[in-house]
Amino acid sequence: TSTLGALRYMFPRVLFEPPTKFKAGFPADYVVGEVSEKYKDEKRVWIVREKDGFYTIVSIFTHLGCTPLWLPSDNKFKCPCHGSGFYKSAINFEGPAPRPLERAYIGLADDGQIEIDRSVKFLYEKGEWGKQGSFLAYKG
Repeated sequence: TSTLGALRYMFPRVLFEPPTKFKAGFPADYVVGEVSEKYKDEKRVWIVREKDGFYTIVSIFTHLGCTPLWLPSDNKFKCPCHGSGFYKSAINFEGPAPRPLERAYIGLADDGQIEIDRSVKFLYEKGEWGKQGSFLAYKG
């Protein structure tokens, strides 16, 4: 068994995850009032553009980790697992969801593209949606 232990030491268990920080195109690529699902599957975020700027919602359900669906006709996110509903702002209003969806860091990179970092999260219930990085002010 000491040989097995030595072999395990030489090949540590490493979990390879994609980078949490990425560029998501230019602000002009997004339509005011729409929820972009472009990065929902690959990067696990939605990008929401409002008339005064942008915010990013992490597409992992706060109840049991399901991926909610964006329903544009109803203007809400809906969890297919247990029926929780969230407004476009990510605040929960129906079902067993214990809290709103989380927002991720959003800013502008040096080249003018939107930059997202999923490792930096902002929680509504902790009053963090007003913090720098939780919203990208933009008019244009």
